Amino acid sequence: MKKTAMLLIVAAIVMLLGGCMYPDSERAKNETPYEDQIIAVQNAVNQYRGASGGLLPIKTRDMEVDQFIKYPVDFSKIMPAYMAEMPTNAFEVGGIYQYVLMDVEENPTVKLVDLRIAEAIRSVNVRKSANGGRAPISEILADNVYKFNHEAMGFDEEPTVVSPYTGRNLPMVVNGQGEVFVDYSMDLYSALQEYEGTIEPGQDIRFLLYEDNPVVPAYSLPYTVDENNEPVFITE
Repeated sequence: MKKTAMLLIVAAIVMLLGGCMYPDSERAKNETPYEDQIIAVQNAVNQYRGASGGLLPIKTRDMEVDQFIKYPVDFSKIMPAYMAEMPTNAFEVGGIYQYVLMDVEENPTVKLVDLRIAEAIRSVNVRKSANGGRAPISEILADNVYKFNHEAMGFDEEPTVVSPYTGRNLPMVVNGQGEVFVDYSMDLYSALQEYEGTIEPGQDIRFLLYEDNPVVPAYSLPYTVDENNEPVFITE
């Protein structure tokens, strides 16, 4: 009996260490947004759309879901007819990206969601649940947008996520309903400095982040610009 218990413990340790012992070359396959893989999925989506009379190979989700994760690609509909194998960085095979479609009405385009961001938000939600489902507020950032008190939630330091665009450590915020979001203000400020186009009043400027990048700013609130052409949250 003791021998069996010991074997189970050893097996559990091996599973926990599996990620740390994963070869760097294999980990890179899971964590790199390869352009050729995105192109392969895009081609498969286009072929499926053409063969199905305009239908898209997507999973059904609640229409109230964040626009950036609303239309995940359903690989079961395009494999093996239009793709020989799954992208190595897709979460279905252990990768960190979820393949999604944007602009589904006009020009269905394959993009990626970095699921490490979802995991960071989950860690905050776990602490929030332990705090009775509430996030103690330390600062009001905008109407219905708040900075939460990470110390009161049990964090030694402010939790952040690594930006898929700049590599910066970005903070997280909450709204009045307790929902947690990534604050892309710093990345948007940098993008605005280089943007040569015109921003319409109230226009959501998050397109500046993903227009020329394969990763979309999922789990974020909408932003526009103020009179100084600096990013601000869009509030009702």
